[in-house]
Amino acid sequence: MTFSRVIASGFGSGFFPYAPGSAGSLVALLLGAGLLWFSPLALPVAVLAAAFGGLWAVAAARAGDDPGWVVIDEFAGQWIALLPLARPTVLGLVAAFLLFRLLDVVKPGPVGWADRQHGPAAVMADDIIAGAIVGGILWAAQTRWPGILDWPW
Repeated sequence: MTFSRVIASGFGSGFFPYAPGSAGSLVALLLGAGLLWFSPLALPVAVLAAAFGGLWAVAAARAGDDPGWVVIDEFAGQWIALLPLARPTVLGLVAAFLLFRLLDVVKPGPVGWADRQHGPAAVMADDIIAGAIVGGILWAAQTRWPGILDWPW
């Protein structure tokens, strides 16, 4: 397997036989939680690496129009959804995961528009937009109800 396919497949998580997008998102969620605990700057750096590295990997792997095994876009989107969390908590992680998967499957508005485009940028765009929307929802919830995502430790 080429290096670009390893990256595009989310280090192989995209080859999970059932629901590879959800499997990739779950792997990204667990890695993202670790990055949040490690350093407040680790996750934003990982987001940039996943977005730009994913764009390169999808193009280099000649992945076409978003085959199921390409999940680096889920990594980028899931990590963007986690950015508003100051620290990983069970409720915050579950909310970020479920909301991100919901938007990624239903593809409302701009997420659906991006999904209908073609090329490596489009492969990445729908999940990045979904992650940004989820991040906005989590940020707004925490702003309106401080501490809502802090339970349980």
